[in-house]
Amino acid sequence: MAKVFGHIEGHPVGSQYQWRRELSAAGVHAPLMGGIHGNSREGADSIVVSGGYPDDEDHGDVIIYTGHGGQQGGRQVRDQDITDPGNAGLVRSELEGNVIRVVRGSGGDREHSPATGFRYDGLYRVESHHSKVGTDGYRIWQFRLVAAEPTDSPADHVAFHGSGEVAPVPRIPVTVQRAVRKTQVTQWVKELHQDQCQLCGLTLEVPGGSRYSEGAHIQAVGHPHRGPDVADNVLCLCPSCHVLFDYGARYLTDDLRVMDGLTHQEIGRLRTHRRHRIDVRYVRQHRGRWVAE
Repeated sequence: MAKVFGHIEGHPVGSQYQWRRELSAAGVHAPLMGGIHGNSREGADSIVVSGGYPDDEDHGDVIIYTGHGGQQGGRQVRDQDITDPGNAGLVRSELEGNVIRVVRGSGGDREHSPATGFRYDGLYRVESHHSKVGTDGYRIWQFRLVAAEPTDSPADHVAFHGSGEVAPVPRIPVTVQRAVRKTQVTQWVKELHQDQCQLCGLTLEVPGGSRYSEGAHIQAVGHPHRGPDVADNVLCLCPSCHVLFDYGARYLTDDLRVMDGLTHQEIGRLRTHRRHRIDVRYVRQHRGRWVAE
């Protein structure tokens, strides 16, 4: 089934449906079963939030959504796999900045869910993802979704189909960007390392003699990670290594060896400075998001 990233014509936010087959026929959420419509190649274009996983959190404009897989009889019986098509689709949409239609079912959080059936609640974007040991004792993958705010009139915009075709439908445009937080703390760390990446050693220079680097929090700030904005929790990284680190393709051991997140082999050591201490608590929290120990 082709993916459509955006609103579906004739089905505005707030539209209600009694049955899953109505959702599917409308194209708001195509699968008759399963909470995620997506795959690793195209991304995910819709999800259903309906209380199927005990670790879900629904805060309205922010949803902590548990990925697919590993359940039997309503309980988690094995670890989830990030390569599951639905989970991989959410990761792809995070990387590409795709908007995702969120449908809430009556089985979800009472404050934010319909009393019966299903309701289309608008467009969200995947801001980040991580793994943890869930309520039932197995590793799960969770995705932080944030409501996409309108930037101008929804008229005269298009929804993009996975096939490359476009159709004129009302759509809220979304600005896609990866947040790079700039604070006095991150600026101090970058200046101390003279913009040299602590993972790969690269120093980026642009015309005019300027250097560029990014401050990366080891334990991510914000809910649900709540890492502090302190120097002990910040690395100076090049943009490429920042993305690799944020998505678990690079992680650190307690003695600051740099590990490949795919092979789990050592690929180097973290470049350090005597005035910049790294707190191992934040290193362990970051590693725990990606590696089962």
